[in-house]
Amino acid sequence: MLTTRHAIQLALVILTCERLSAEGLQYPESRRDHVIDTLHGVEITDPYRWLEDDYSDETEAWVTAQNKVTFEHLESIPARTQIRDRLTELTDYERFGTPFKAGGRYFFTKNEGLQNQSVLYTARSLEEEATVLLDPNQMSADGTVSLSSYEVSDDGEYIAYSISVAGSDWLEWKVREIETGEDLDDHLRWSKFSGASWSKDNQGFYYSRYPKPKEDEEFQAANLNQKVYYHRLGTPQSEDRLVYERPDQPKWGFSAGESEDKKYLLLSVWEGAGANNAFFYKDLDQPDAPVVELLKDFDARYSFLDNEGSTFWFRTDLDAPRGRVIAIDVTNLDRENWKTIIEQSPDTLRSVSVVGDEFIAVYMHNAHSVVRRFQTDGTALGELELPGVGSVGGFSGKREDRETFFSFNTYTTPPTVFRYDFDESKFTVFREPRLTFEPSRFETRQVFFKSKDGTEVPMFIVSRRDLKLDGNHPTLLYGYGGFNISLLPRFSPSVIAWLELGGVYAVANLRGGGEFGEEWHEAGKMHLKQNVFDDFISAAEWLIDNKYTSPDKLAIAGGSNGGLLVGACMIQRPDLFAAALPAVGVMDMLRFQKFTIGWAWMKEYGNPDVEADFKVLHAYSPLHNLEKGTAYPATLITTADHDDRVVPAHSFKFAAALQHAQKGTNPTLIRIETDAGHGAGKPTDKRIAETADEWAFLVKELDMDVHVDAD
Repeated sequence: MLTTRHAIQLALVILTCERLSAEGLQYPESRRDHVIDTLHGVEITDPYRWLEDDYSDETEAWVTAQNKVTFEHLESIPARTQIRDRLTELTDYERFGTPFKAGGRYFFTKNEGLQNQSVLYTARSLEEEATVLLDPNQMSADGTVSLSSYEVSDDGEYIAYSISVAGSDWLEWKVREIETGEDLDDHLRWSKFSGASWSKDNQGFYYSRYPKPKEDEEFQAANLNQKVYYHRLGTPQSEDRLVYERPDQPKWGFSAGESEDKKYLLLSVWEGAGANNAFFYKDLDQPDAPVVELLKDFDARYSFLDNEGSTFWFRTDLDAPRGRVIAIDVTNLDRENWKTIIEQSPDTLRSVSVVGDEFIAVYMHNAHSVVRRFQTDGTALGELELPGVGSVGGFSGKREDRETFFSFNTYTTPPTVFRYDFDESKFTVFREPRLTFEPSRFETRQVFFKSKDGTEVPMFIVSRRDLKLDGNHPTLLYGYGGFNISLLPRFSPSVIAWLELGGVYAVANLRGGGEFGEEWHEAGKMHLKQNVFDDFISAAEWLIDNKYTSPDKLAIAGGSNGGLLVGACMIQRPDLFAAALPAVGVMDMLRFQKFTIGWAWMKEYGNPDVEADFKVLHAYSPLHNLEKGTAYPATLITTADHDDRVVPAHSFKFAAALQHAQKGTNPTLIRIETDAGHGAGKPTDKRIAETADEWAFLVKELDMDVHVDAD
């Protein structure tokens, strides 16, 4: 029987096919409704409001029809298969996560190469062969279940782990007995933005969860009223003990865990995506002890590091926008008694670990990593000499450990994992990938360019060593510029494939990021958001002026907040770019706060209900600044049907509006992935397929003479 839903889908597909055969590349009909909102006296039209309903038959039919047009176009590009094959080869290498030690065992992740999800291994020593503990690839047939986070009990008997299905932010918590590899019956749901922390008796753990959403609203409804619970092993979730809630603060979220000495329950309190947080604690030695609001003013960022008795150590940007380490005695809270352990430096303090009875401090110097060691009293012990200019991660462990692990990578070198020995003060290679390309063929340069207001902004440029600056190279400019997130050198097979195609890859460290501390972040948020777009446009102009590329050879890319960046810049300067790849972008700046966790971004963007914020948001909102009859760059929008971070309606509405506005023959396509989310946990095969489609799209639109050269 042909249902109404199937009839709608069939009609749209037939309509699309007819137009394709008769007229060339055409798009499915996107119904335009007469929807008008009045905000602060301004009439805002929203003709594609109906696309916000992900569950409607009409939206599903629209998705089917759009994907049909997109994939038929992509499949017609001759280089697509060749690019995908080479991406597969480049991705097929062993990848190791940074090991950590807990409960008398070592744990690390490993991917054989083309496994959809990395596998968690464990071993009692570094010499013995590791065994599989958790393999997410066995949890679904298509690799769309991913391992999100995990925590090992102090006695080494259990691991609490969370999984994400189809890329959703929603987590399901389970417990596995490490010795047997068998799961217990424990199963917790409706957790999001949460880790787990075992109690001192190893019989349960703390975690955070939201109220169960209404049916069919799991991927859209606002996430409010997070609470902290304690789950005891062997009991149903309905019996979990409520540990902390704040009904008077529905937007507060909590990261809960016990201190390493198990004397305190620690609560890091966040509200939205702002950098600042609060910090509370509870004395676990006193059963009826109250929760103490130690830092409650949200006046800075406070990251708890460790404690020595009643003295708590924090990394903070309080009175130090590039970061410092302070000590607070919770028995003597007057601020004049707070002590600075590590002073602010000219470089940005990115993270601090307390391991080996030292502070291991990772800094950013001009957007690449520098590692410095300190005694716990702040005495400097020197800098760790890294293998080159790149980025590091890791350095986890306990205070008494005499070893730690870290990874190092660059744009053209995959992560190598090193073991650091505190007794010998040196590091050695623990795991090193076997490469399927020659890194020496490529080089990375860092340049500084001036933005519109004269601010100097850094940019990395990766290319072949024999590049001649003749202004004719296909170039992909990538950026993010928000939420205090820093773009450090990071290896990706996708970048290598792009370089082998003859492309240049550029990454601009825009304001709004965290590369130069909180001041750099503040200079690109709220009412100063236009600075981010100006920086990106200036980066493009620098690449053109310095003969790397030209407007007809230049493409831009970015995801999430970076998708907003691409959307805003392609609209503000459509003449400057030949192609655009906005991924899972925030495109409707007047309604972003109405879905899932979107309200949290008001700390970064502003509140559309506040007139002063509305004026700024309305001025750059990609959806609301498209002008019919304008020739915009060739555009391939990407999103996913299970994205509950930036709901796909942003991309759906932008695609429909861009197709309506576009003048000329530049394609305006949207690629909608199924059973995928915002990006985290996306299976390897889906990542390869998506990148192959993006690179093939650019090959065609930048008129690249392609032969994939893997030599």
